[in-house]
Formats: sequence, C-alpha cells, structure tokens
Amino acid sequence: MNSALSKRISIVLVEPQSPGNIGMVARAMGNFGVDDLRLVNPCQHLHPEARKFAVRAAPLLGSARLYTDLVSAVADLPMAIAATRRPGKLRGVLLDVADAACLAADLPPQKRIGLVFGREDSGLTSDEVSSCTHSAAIATAPDIASMNLAQAVLVFLYEFTRQPRLKTDAEPAPVPHLPQAELEGLFAQMEQVLTRIAFLNPSRPAAVMNRLRRIIHQAGIDRDELSLLRGMWTQLQWSINDWRGRKRGG
Repeated sequence: MNSALSKRISIVLVEPQSPGNIGMVARAMGNFGVDDLRLVNPCQHLHPEARKFAVRAAPLLGSARLYTDLVSAVADLPMAIAATRRPGKLRGVLLDVADAACLAADLPPQKRIGLVFGREDSGLTSDEVSSCTHSAAIATAPDIASMNLAQAVLVFLYEFTRQPRLKTDAEPAPVPHLPQAELEGLFAQMEQVLTRIAFLNPSRPAAVMNRLRRIIHQAGIDRDELSLLRGMWTQLQWSINDWRGRKRGG
C-alpha cells in the first residue's frame, strides 16, 4: 500500500443519509490509512450507529470537518474526483477509477487529492460533478450498477493506494496546479460577463458554465495563466459596460 499517498487523500461525502454508512466509510478509511473526512450537510455523523460501524476508526468521526456546500469542501484541493456512474453532456468524460488513480499519482507530493461521493439514493448532481476537476466510475454490471456508499469508497481507496501502479498508454492529462477556491473567482467572473451579453440561457446557465468549468479543469492551468485569464475577463467586463444588448432583426 502507498502509505504516503494515503495521507494526502481527503474523502468528501455530500449529504450522506445514513449514520451507519458514514461509520462504514470511516472504517474503510482506517483500512487504508486515510484520516481526512469531510462531510457536506450530513445526517448525524456522531450517532451511535455510526460509531458502531466505524469500529476502531471511530475517532475519524469526531475529527470530521463539516461544510455547508461542496465548493467549500474542495476549495483547497487542486484535484477533486467525483465518483459517479452516470455519464452525460454536463458531466464530461468518465474515467475508469484505475485511470483516475494513475492521474492522481502524477500530482506533486505536497498536493492533496479529494475523492467525492454523493447521496446514497441519488448520487451527485451535475453541478456538483462540475465543481470537481475530474469524474470517475467503477465498472459494474448494468443490471445492478449502483454500489453501497462505503463499498464505493473502499474500491476507490484500494485503487488509489495500491502498488505497483500500472500506467496507461494514453497521453498523460495535465496535472492541476491550483486549489479550487482560486478558480471559483474566474468562473464567477466568466458567468457575469456571459450573462451580461446574453450568451447564457438564464433558466439553464449550467448548460454552458459546466462545460467551461470542465475545459479549465482539464487544462490544468497554473497561477500565471489564471492571472492572464482573470485580466482578460476583467477587461471584457469593463468593455461591455455600455453594451445595449443583442441586436434583433427589424
């Protein structure tokens, strides 16, 4: 097991609904030496049932960090991988969990990795997936495709911490450099400008914004490139102050 990588993994659970599942996730984390548990709007994570199923990993429940939204939970992470089995235009390319693990192995040794899991009954929303840098799936039989939350965490942790790691023949993807919090300012700026020039559908802005987020995430930009983009969008904001709206045919 890659113990050094274990210490850099954060498990993020979005609105978990069962104390027992949270406890079993903590136990899976303990099995693989992972100690950073982040909970977004959880149920009672200190419930006796959670402690019962956590067994010797129960201290992880007491040290768990609580958040009100996923964006805050992954703000400090340069790489956050959404676990989902549902593909779709707004969700981007789904990596196999083993390929996602290879990608994470290329991160600099001081950078943390977030593994993000959704609700037991409905998983992650498309907006939540777009808040992550990548999305990955576990190959399962189509008849019963969904897995128990703790089982999914266990499989991801096994793939991310095992050695030796086999690299794929595919061209390596860019490695993310920046915490997600630094990119959120850029995304907000882009949405303001695109809304102002009527490029976004006001009833479905995510249809475009989620794809733009994915482009930036996949590019793996550094801080200098972020500054360039922020400067460009700032200039665009200033230049459209007197814009009167899209021309219509007479």
